[in-house]
Amino acid sequence: MRILVMGGTRFIGVYLTQALVEQGHDVVLFNRGNCQPPVSGLTQIHGDRTNAEQLTSLLKSESFDVIFDNNGRELSDTKPLVDLFGDKLSHFIYVSSAGVYAASDEMPHSEEDPVDPKSRHRGKFETEHYLAAQKIPFTAVRPVYIYGPKNYNPVESWFFDRLSHDRPVPIPGNGLYITQLGHVADLASALIAILNNPKAIGQIYNISGEKFITFNGLARQCALAMGKDPEKVELVHYDPKAFDFGKRKAFPLRPQHFFTSIAKAQQDLNWSPQFDLVSGLKDSYLTDYQVQPSEPPDFSVDDEILNAR
Repeated sequence: MRILVMGGTRFIGVYLTQALVEQGHDVVLFNRGNCQPPVSGLTQIHGDRTNAEQLTSLLKSESFDVIFDNNGRELSDTKPLVDLFGDKLSHFIYVSSAGVYAASDEMPHSEEDPVDPKSRHRGKFETEHYLAAQKIPFTAVRPVYIYGPKNYNPVESWFFDRLSHDRPVPIPGNGLYITQLGHVADLASALIAILNNPKAIGQIYNISGEKFITFNGLARQCALAMGKDPEKVELVHYDPKAFDFGKRKAFPLRPQHFFTSIAKAQQDLNWSPQFDLVSGLKDSYLTDYQVQPSEPPDFSVDDEILNAR
């Protein structure tokens, strides 16, 4: 099949593109051209997807069987693709976010739960609703926190930074908020399991790891993945409302319970995550964090918290 991957050179797109090529598909990448493709010899079309006129001009003479939309944030990012190819595709697969869910007293979130119209991810669920209304063969996935090698979001690296410098780990609240992480390779394998799967047409799936974990537990699991004694991790709990950090980010995760059920994906797609959290964190630490050059961490927000004790 001829498959268009929006993005394809960073994080999720790297794993997905490699898997599609291994399956023998003809993969075309659309991106800004700022990063090298993960597989040599691929056709790349360089442009700005947020510029609808440019996107349409660059793609109007192309044809595809499937589109993976990995990086659409707003409905306006995706609508031109549907206008061009919607009635010609066998599958349109959209990467949304579990961040669309409204806060609830009942957890884990299932795919039928209400979404938050004020969410910063509202563009994601607006796109989901649009795709469903167009009656094209679409599937959407809602990852929770994605981690793993090549992660450009400071999720696991935030913990690795502090632990590698033998610093205390500041945790909001009492550290007992429950969250969920999914390895990027498991997300890519779920996307492959969705591809032209009749059961997946018209469906939305939560995709993440199988188990949930507290913030305290995540810090200790990161230490374990690094070969450190998790019992020696110094956790410092604080009230985030007592500080004014401005636009600075004090912690990489939402200070609330945030986790989903992945049972629907496991049942429909015959898919399950292959990474448990420790093995996944170890993969990220050993193959990425330890070998990739990085800027010295900024611990100024940490110091503000620690000095207030």
